[in-house]
Amino acid sequence: MANAAALTGPEPTIAELIAARPSLSMHAMDGLLLEDVALNAIADAVGTPVWVYSAGTMRRRYRMFASALSEAGLEAHIHYAMKANDRLAVLRLLAREGAGVDVVSEGELRRARQAGVAAEHIVFSGVGKAEGELRLALAEDIGQINVESAEELEMLSAIAASMGRTARIALRVNPDVDPHTHAKISTGRAQDKFGVPYADAIVLYRRAAALPGIEPVGLAAHIGSQILSVAPLRATYERLAELVRALRAEDLPVSVVDCGGGLGIPYRDEAAPLPSALAGAIRGTLHNRDVRVVVEPGRWLVAPAGVLLSSVVIAKQLQDSRFVVLDAAMNDLIRPAMYDAWHGIVPVSAVDAVGPLSSADIVGPVCEAGDTFARGRMLPPLAAGARVAILDAGAYGSVMSSSYNARRPAAEVMVDGSNWSVIRERPSYADLWRSETVPHWLE
Repeated sequence: MANAAALTGPEPTIAELIAARPSLSMHAMDGLLLEDVALNAIADAVGTPVWVYSAGTMRRRYRMFASALSEAGLEAHIHYAMKANDRLAVLRLLAREGAGVDVVSEGELRRARQAGVAAEHIVFSGVGKAEGELRLALAEDIGQINVESAEELEMLSAIAASMGRTARIALRVNPDVDPHTHAKISTGRAQDKFGVPYADAIVLYRRAAALPGIEPVGLAAHIGSQILSVAPLRATYERLAELVRALRAEDLPVSVVDCGGGLGIPYRDEAAPLPSALAGAIRGTLHNRDVRVVVEPGRWLVAPAGVLLSSVVIAKQLQDSRFVVLDAAMNDLIRPAMYDAWHGIVPVSAVDAVGPLSSADIVGPVCEAGDTFARGRMLPPLAAGARVAILDAGAYGSVMSSSYNARRPAAEVMVDGSNWSVIRERPSYADLWRSETVPHWLE
């Protein structure tokens, strides 16, 4: 996980941050561009804070991922982990590229269907699926349910039998592999809540094959997010390959191995593996097992496609500290407060971008000391009204946002070449309490 405490060495410069992101460029007059659209033009029309996503970046990264799997000779299908960014426009774009989706709730399942994703291209993961969620998944006849416990398996069998349906399931295995990422996004260690223990997998798979309403099709694993080394992924796939061998030795059918997601990105200047390295790890462990491979990238596809565009409310000097207070806050982008996550911050104005650098804390206006995007960041002077783009914010940004402090969630925009469109309006203040009521005795 890219966090301020773990990173050493000089920070990338503003010019280096822009150069490392193909969708960004700096125009002398128009300022920072995302694809061919000036971010200032979007801010002028929509206001700030506003999320802006690059359609071209999502397409390019999806195609790069798909090509890596194909070139490795794998029979593989990409299911986008929509928890990273579940906007209908994003789902529609990736579905048109050929992606299925990985969902973790009834709401995500309904949203995926609303976006036009075919039911057979949906995988339902998650450690705590409720009865109603499983009933909907069966009624929709989705492609696969990833079962995470013996208790869930028994519940699903009873529901499927009562509905006269058959649930195609993959057994999610906890391989007890440390992904060496942030503890809060590690999901494949023995102490984590996800999946069934590796030692119990064969017995439980055998049980699944005997239950009514259950068709076991394979195995699944997902060990975490923002993984910056292929080694723990390879170790996971090796454990899955051994299970495939053992299950087939008992004449149990295994046709699918769901390899999960987790491939990390360089938020700062970290070394991060490419999809080709992931494909090589899969091929090296599973190529001779005669299985269909499923992968579930989320962050890798959409994080670099998004920026959070914000305006400076005030710049204040306190003793030896410079604070730049933005109109975006932790209610918009909580990753720095929750994970100590590092995001590049770039001035939108070409003039601001070349100003003399000094240390600054970039903060939001929320009444929490943790409402901080960066500490001690070397940035030029940024006066009230100046705009900045917080980079690589296309994943786990808007989807994790809230209306804390009665702040209106940011609008969202998608750009595609020289075109741009609002894909989610900024709600009104009345919208924030529209669903609330006051008890009659308080009227």
